[in-house]
Amino acid sequence: MTTRRNFIASLLAVSAAPATGWAAVGDPTYLAAAKQADGSFVLVGLREGGEEAFRVPLPARGHAACAHPTRAEAVGFARRPGTYALVIDCISGEVLHELSAPEGHSFNGHGAFSADGTVLFTSEQVAEGSAGRVGIWDVEAGYQRVSDFPTHGLGPHELRLMPDGQSLVIANGGIQTDAFDRNELNLDTMQPNLAYVGFDGTLLEKVELEPELHQNSIRHLALRPDGLVGFCMQWQGEAGAATPLLGLHRRGEAPVLCEAPLEDELVMKGYAGSVAFAGEGREIAITSPRGGRMHRFSETGAFLGAVSRTDVCGLATHEGGYMASDGLGGLILVKGATPKPLRRADVAWDNHLVRIAG
Repeated sequence: MTTRRNFIASLLAVSAAPATGWAAVGDPTYLAAAKQADGSFVLVGLREGGEEAFRVPLPARGHAACAHPTRAEAVGFARRPGTYALVIDCISGEVLHELSAPEGHSFNGHGAFSADGTVLFTSEQVAEGSAGRVGIWDVEAGYQRVSDFPTHGLGPHELRLMPDGQSLVIANGGIQTDAFDRNELNLDTMQPNLAYVGFDGTLLEKVELEPELHQNSIRHLALRPDGLVGFCMQWQGEAGAATPLLGLHRRGEAPVLCEAPLEDELVMKGYAGSVAFAGEGREIAITSPRGGRMHRFSETGAFLGAVSRTDVCGLATHEGGYMASDGLGGLILVKGATPKPLRRADVAWDNHLVRIAG
């Protein structure tokens, strides 16, 4: 019987089995969930220029996906709290595995593979109380669930593999919700955090916001190769507050909150939906579908400017700056202050563009 101790001990020594790679589906650069005109849902692979590489069906609305590092295999996650996580062969469109969280757990929309692709980590929460858990799945054993460990916070959302390949950074939103529902129960006392956690569940570092920002739920993450983390937030407090929606953090240091001018901050309506570093990593941006805005900041947190785009949300690193998507099917390239339209698809893009590693 596989134990977590034995499994984690061998984690970094095991290599993924040879398999057909992403070239077999046209070398996509991004994954994105979308809704088609007939109301059905799909997972789409996109190339660097916005061209479609493949399209495979999903059983319900998708949120985000994560890509296996070497083979054309993706895990698509339902919108949180999720009832499905599907391992999809992106060549055939076949569902290889349907993952089931333990009884009383739900998937929370995001996951991450280990560097060698032998392990999948899933963001989950316990229905009663919303305590965060990270699910551990043995990929080479057919995505067998091995164990789980705490996220060290409530209501986790995105998690990312750190550059050391041996730890995760987790966005704990801090919100307790009804069992398998989205009704918030603790907005007056919520306490979001950014947690760095080892593969054995050990808390390596936890970062909390100042008390006056305890209602700024930490939701999504961007990661630079040198370990600099960008985290974007969604304000759960009084409407009309112009709180910062982006933070930067490096382990061992205090977080830096990135503030836009008041009039620009107000336009965001307290909501940042995605975050990404630009291609060279010297700037970072967030999007707000509610505000129809993208805000750009320097790597030190200085405001660089805004780009207006109706219902913009998906955002990912592009070698020329950023790739962004919107709910009207649009894909744009943003380099500096000027967006360049790439194409408009016959779908409504969901919240995220996920860049495939490599």
